[in-house]
Amino acid sequence: MKWKQPLLSLKPYQPGRTIEEVKKQFDLEEIVKLASNENPFGCSPKAATAIREYSPLLSLYPDGYATKLREAVSKHLEVRSGQLIFGDGSDELIQIISRSLLHSGTNTVMASGTFSQYKHNAVIEGSEIREIPLINGAHDLTSMLNAIDEKTSVVWLCSPNNPTGVYIKREDIYDFLSKVPKDVLIVLDEAYYEYVYAEDYYDSLSLVEEYQNLIVLRTFSKIYGLASLRIGYGIANEEIIKVLDPARPPFNVNALAQAAAVEAIQDQAFVDECRVANQKGLQQFYQFCEEQQLNYFPSQGNFVLIDFKCDGNEVFQFLMERGYIVRSGVPLGFPTFVRVTVGSTEQNEGVISKMREFLAANATLS
Repeated sequence: MKWKQPLLSLKPYQPGRTIEEVKKQFDLEEIVKLASNENPFGCSPKAATAIREYSPLLSLYPDGYATKLREAVSKHLEVRSGQLIFGDGSDELIQIISRSLLHSGTNTVMASGTFSQYKHNAVIEGSEIREIPLINGAHDLTSMLNAIDEKTSVVWLCSPNNPTGVYIKREDIYDFLSKVPKDVLIVLDEAYYEYVYAEDYYDSLSLVEEYQNLIVLRTFSKIYGLASLRIGYGIANEEIIKVLDPARPPFNVNALAQAAAVEAIQDQAFVDECRVANQKGLQQFYQFCEEQQLNYFPSQGNFVLIDFKCDGNEVFQFLMERGYIVRSGVPLGFPTFVRVTVGSTEQNEGVISKMREFLAANATLS
């Protein structure tokens, strides 16, 4: 087979362990999954109703232009409908951007210690990858600027960053955007945007109006609780969208996802409730870390990355055997950390109690 050579060295994305396989392996009756940054409160009741009552024939293709959803998102964000592109999750939009702009002879700049799919897709397209290490969990924007040259095609920013939860401050992103060459596309991935509470966070939609080489990515998988339906969207000026759209597969967003997302984005009361609950949950983990003298990254997302000062796989395994699935920091580039999704108050209390058990057991061994 005449495979693309980069594919031969790539591994597929490794999702977290499923609830059912962990139940079976460890003979457990109840599992709490806090590994994939899903919303522990589910989705909006209005979205759930739309799913239950969905009536169009499943034998028909969905609306390839996502007309009703486009109208709902456009109205909510107060952007023009032509500024939007929809994907099978924001993952597909990352793939579409990479397919459209990256190839042998180009390079792409990103952080080292960020969402893995930027690099994964760049490898497939044969582009040179320039990774800039994070500083205290944050993008090193100065070094990223210095890495850009005449062959740079795409720069990836993740804010809040996954897996650290650290965000880019308003003054820093304005300074960065003003210095990036106009022929370089800047991708600002805001998968966790709705969880942000920092007062010095920027307004990305105004940035889109000001900078014609910027696209913002958002998703319905996180705070909107529609991860299983796979739907995300991008916001940019119309010229960027016109060029990207032919690379989008036809009918890529299924009809059920579109119907649910229309209702989800109109239920901002649900979003606000989840944001407040998430902030309270973060405080539970911060208090635990401070009591135990564990380092962590203050997060603007619905997760927290905690340094247990030992192999993250050991913490992951200990918690999983006791019914809590978290994410080891080893594959994320933080080998002594674990990333834990913020759950309900009870779920947070439960996993924290098991973390205490782990620390006590390790103290006894040492």
